[in-house]
Amino acid sequence: MTIADRVERGLGHVFSSRALLTQALTHRSFSATHNERFEFLGDAVLDCIASDLLCERFPELPEGVLSRLRANLVKQETLADMATALDLGPMLRLGEGEVKTGGRSRPSILADALEALIGAVFIDAGYPAARQTVARLFGNRLTGLDPTVDARDPKTALQEWLQARRTALPVYEISAVTGAEHAQAFRARCRIDTLGISTEGEGSNRRHAEQAAAARALEQLRGQT
Repeated sequence: MTIADRVERGLGHVFSSRALLTQALTHRSFSATHNERFEFLGDAVLDCIASDLLCERFPELPEGVLSRLRANLVKQETLADMATALDLGPMLRLGEGEVKTGGRSRPSILADALEALIGAVFIDAGYPAARQTVARLFGNRLTGLDPTVDARDPKTALQEWLQARRTALPVYEISAVTGAEHAQAFRARCRIDTLGISTEGEGSNRRHAEQAAAARALEQLRGQT
């Protein structure tokens, strides 16, 4: 079975133009003809289809809850996990430098490749085919969504908690960066000076570290109340 066959089986879509599939799997480090435009399109198509599927599944939910559910569905971590499940890493066309620095398992590259594939399906066969592909990829995740569970990321949840109590918003700062350039670890601090709270969190990038610090601050605040 070829790489194209394996990808098509995972997506549930057979391309009429295999060139689209090849480009969707091509990182900019490999060739001047790469997948960034497909990723740009796929990001927008995915947002639209995810909104469509959520409205269909939860016809009574308000816009705010739907927005949170969608954000949870299409975030980078989720897309990277799905790309890993499809075994996209070994199929990507990467430059030598990216291969040496672990690009095949880098969440940002995997997530972008999945979005590029969705964009390529859209170009190849239009909205119905792209919708069918996204519904197939997200089927179990859609089925398992529980609107009663707080789907907000920790920074958003912390901000809303503080705003509801008319308290000053937190300040985030990076307190340390360690490791080689291709495998850095970040430590972030979340300070809420008016409440005397300072927490830290770690992650593979600034955003993840800040989210971890916010989660600890929110846990501390909830414990106090």
